[in-house]
Amino acid sequence: MIIDDSDLLAKADREFIGVVSPTSPRIMAGGHPCQGIYTTPKGGRPKTAFIATHYNVDFSEHYLAPYIASRGFGFLGWNTRYRGAEDQFLLEHAVIDIGVGVRWLKEVAGVETVVILGNSGGGSLMGAYQAEAIAPTLGDLLSGPGVEALNTLPAGDLYISFNAHQGRPEVLTDWMDASVVDEWDPVATDESLNPFNPDNGPPYSPEFITRYRAAQRARNQRITDWAKAELKRLNDAGVPDRLFPLFRCWGDLRMMDGSIDPSERKTPMCYRGHPAVANRTPSIGRANNLKTWLSMWSLEASKCRGADQLAKITQPALVVQGLADTGVFPSDARIIFDNLGTSDKDLQLITGEHYFEDSRQVREAAANLICDWVEAKR
Repeated sequence: MIIDDSDLLAKADREFIGVVSPTSPRIMAGGHPCQGIYTTPKGGRPKTAFIATHYNVDFSEHYLAPYIASRGFGFLGWNTRYRGAEDQFLLEHAVIDIGVGVRWLKEVAGVETVVILGNSGGGSLMGAYQAEAIAPTLGDLLSGPGVEALNTLPAGDLYISFNAHQGRPEVLTDWMDASVVDEWDPVATDESLNPFNPDNGPPYSPEFITRYRAAQRARNQRITDWAKAELKRLNDAGVPDRLFPLFRCWGDLRMMDGSIDPSERKTPMCYRGHPAVANRTPSIGRANNLKTWLSMWSLEASKCRGADQLAKITQPALVVQGLADTGVFPSDARIIFDNLGTSDKDLQLITGEHYFEDSRQVREAAANLICDWVEAKR
């Protein structure tokens, strides 16, 4: 559902920002690696502003921006160099690019309180950013200006998890079709694990759920083992990296069986419609460099996992979860809440779908909830 918020946009100023990164210059064609749109109340210069970024989705025109601006705050919808380039993602450069946006807010826009907003898949990315700003761990992956940039990331003052996945490796693994038996063949299937075989459910038995979840984790590990070995083989031959495909990643049992992790969501349903149809179509993680798999998707190797990063966050934090979300579930929100290191934290389970696209009223209620919280904390 497309919600008409043109009246709010008419009362806001929007400024396009394009800047270089310490580890990426402006390209010859003219584009800057870091880009975004800063939305503010018309004629205003807010002292408090939000920033939201995703791994690869363009967040510059983020749906919350006009609602946040209508409450007197600034909103920077920010993109790293990896917008539209998920297959090339590397966490160390992404957090440097986010740091460029946070620094712009503080040094150019005159913002005094920065709210780190981790929305959707960007939840774990923004959590990783805040964690790196507090306690850097990625410096050994870079040299020169990159190390300095990683060691001087400006931390945000408040943290909000907003319909966010636990972590990039966790969400992909939870969504993986565990019945895949050959990563190079989108058809080959172990029918005893096929979530779309009616003999298996829904409803799914506790035994099937346990076996399926273990097979999902095993699939992630098989790809990781292959990626590490293949990267070594290529590097030994002087080849830096390669692409590989990924199939069938809309197989979370919760998308078909509403009795698992119950909420107000519709089933069967996922972000791409019916899971049985979506699962046949290349989608999330559909292509990866080997280094990208290890940096973003691997349960074993990635630092995009939520728990370790969230534990470092000491600033006040809010976790908001829409109960009609078909891809993030109540248990995910509770795990995020439990993993946050701060003792000043709150969890709110509210009405709404993933982007609160249910209605204008539902979206405004979600926006007002986080604005009220920020006003109480700043």
